[in-house]
Amino acid sequence: MKRCLLLLPFLVLLTGCYTVPETGRKSLMLVPIGQETQLGETSFADIKAQRKVSNDPYMTATVTRVGTRIAHVVGNALPNAEWEFVLFDDDTPNAFALPGGKVGVHTGLFRIAQTDDELAIVMGHEIAHVIARHGSERMSQGILLAAGGVALDVALDDKDSSERQAWLAAYGVGATFGVLLPYSRLNENEADEIGLRYAARAGYDPRAAIDFWTRMKEESEGKTKPPEWMSTHPSDDTRIKKLHQFMPIAVEEYELSKTKQ
Repeated sequence: MKRCLLLLPFLVLLTGCYTVPETGRKSLMLVPIGQETQLGETSFADIKAQRKVSNDPYMTATVTRVGTRIAHVVGNALPNAEWEFVLFDDDTPNAFALPGGKVGVHTGLFRIAQTDDELAIVMGHEIAHVIARHGSERMSQGILLAAGGVALDVALDDKDSSERQAWLAAYGVGATFGVLLPYSRLNENEADEIGLRYAARAGYDPRAAIDFWTRMKEESEGKTKPPEWMSTHPSDDTRIKKLHQFMPIAVEEYELSKTKQ
């Protein structure tokens, strides 16, 4: 079993590094982009087969119009993307994007996003997750943490069973709350920042983000939420505060976009 430790140096040597567009942050990347795109395309096809696609002409046209404009400004940041924008008949106010340029929007999102500007904020955010390769980053972290767990198990091999299990349990809690969840909140903040810029470059007013997230906060009032340190998402108040910090650069991008129209 101790031979498992020999795998760790090779894993480190194979570790990839990805530079996130717009922010320049370096991220761990063990998943090839081709595999990532294939997973996204396959998953999106499954979702379309399993869920009801809306035939609402107004909302469908709005999603396509806003998505197409954002895709245009994304450009080469998502190479070889085959963009697809689909409206799903789902009352939950949500949207998502998958590698390969696959974007889904729920009809319920229109209950909160009342303008094209607000819809662009949400779609820009979801597309930014794909541009930043956040999903593959999370998968890469999981791979590395799994390898670390094997190493810890080997290192504790001379301990009695109960003590070893106690240490492994502590490691699991530390890994979950100390690494993965905070990193996910970092990803959310980064997607907000990048998404604001994309929406602004596409000609949508980024200041609409404040109204949208304030309305989302009101929508969730009274609902039980975990404390922020146990959540994969920042609290609504934290998100709005961060958006205010990102806003000056996004507004500059928006004003510049108007001169190009």
